[in-house]
Amino acid sequence: MWHQQEIHLPETPRGFHLITNDIARALPCLAECSQGLLHLQLMHTSASLTLNENSDPDVRHDLDAFLRRLVPEGLSYFRHTLEGPDDMPAHVASSLLGTQLCLAIRDGRLALGTWQGIWLGEHREHGGSRRILVTLTGC
Repeated sequence: MWHQQEIHLPETPRGFHLITNDIARALPCLAECSQGLLHLQLMHTSASLTLNENSDPDVRHDLDAFLRRLVPEGLSYFRHTLEGPDDMPAHVASSLLGTQLCLAIRDGRLALGTWQGIWLGEHREHGGSRRILVTLTGC
């Protein structure tokens, strides 16, 4: 089986947002796949995808706080500033965390660890809606 589609996510505030259920809901064909791989590709350069703790919201807060300190706005050596002070730091954070995930499918579901969830990292104050290209392969 091969399946590909785009998932559209509404605009979210800056920070990290659990999107595991959004992904699963958008892919009813997962139920037909006993084993396979799901590739997620975020179609943007100022946001990211990551797999991390899905239970305690403090983890999402702490990761966002760390990234804001690691890549703050207003660094004097940034040249790419025409789109606002949060744009270049967003590109750096996106490159550090990445824009793709490849996840196992087992028994018609995402094969995630007990406390794992898929997060969208929104690194801009007003990043807009986001698109994820998903490709499922399996049997």
